[in-house]
Amino acid sequence: MTINEVMSKLEEMGTEQTKRTFVRHGAKEPLFGVKVGDLKKLVKDIKKDQGLARALYQTGNYDAMYLAGLTVDPKTLTKEELQSWVVTAYCSGIAEYTVASVAAESPYALELAREWISSSDEMVATCGWSTYGNYISVTPDDLLDIAEIRMLLQQIQSTIHQEQNRVRYTMNMFVIIAGSSVAQLLGEATEIAASIGKVQVHMGQTACKVPLAVDYIAKVEQAGKLGVKKKTCIC
Repeated sequence: MTINEVMSKLEEMGTEQTKRTFVRHGAKEPLFGVKVGDLKKLVKDIKKDQGLARALYQTGNYDAMYLAGLTVDPKTLTKEELQSWVVTAYCSGIAEYTVASVAAESPYALELAREWISSSDEMVATCGWSTYGNYISVTPDDLLDIAEIRMLLQQIQSTIHQEQNRVRYTMNMFVIIAGSSVAQLLGEATEIAASIGKVQVHMGQTACKVPLAVDYIAKVEQAGKLGVKKKTCIC
């Protein structure tokens, strides 16, 4: 498939209803409004052409950018490419899912997560926290820097309520992931989750809610899934 053929296909698959939903979540023109489930129908073919996967992100079209994240091979992306991706990740859907998921499975996951977390740009920082959280969710415990994760948990406990809007959301998710994906951090993460309590995040004109970290971690433990790692964070 050529880039023009893919874009035409995306336009055919889009609906005004889905487009309005994405806009409420922060997406902007250009976009067609293609459901993620429908995007996945194109994954197999596009994965065969990594140049095409990269070209999709460069279009600036929300649906194409998301599809790029589903199809690009994270192991082949350069650090410079990921840096260029995060700069154009203008909304949470692209920053927290597309870029963060791909970055988390790239060779530069920790290097970029650390750099992005310290950014004053809201979307870059939120991408950083999401990248690190995703990395934790797919990485065996013996390969994790537990001391650094503990330090980040302490940082979250001290600063979360003063951070920028979406940064608060991804910090809260980081606590959840650390507590539920790393068994030895359960106690500390649970204490910190209880300490920070309810995190206020403006979710726009959506029905989305911010999960209460202490309850979420408890549910994972009760379900017997504590410490279970994901095969991939790309979805």
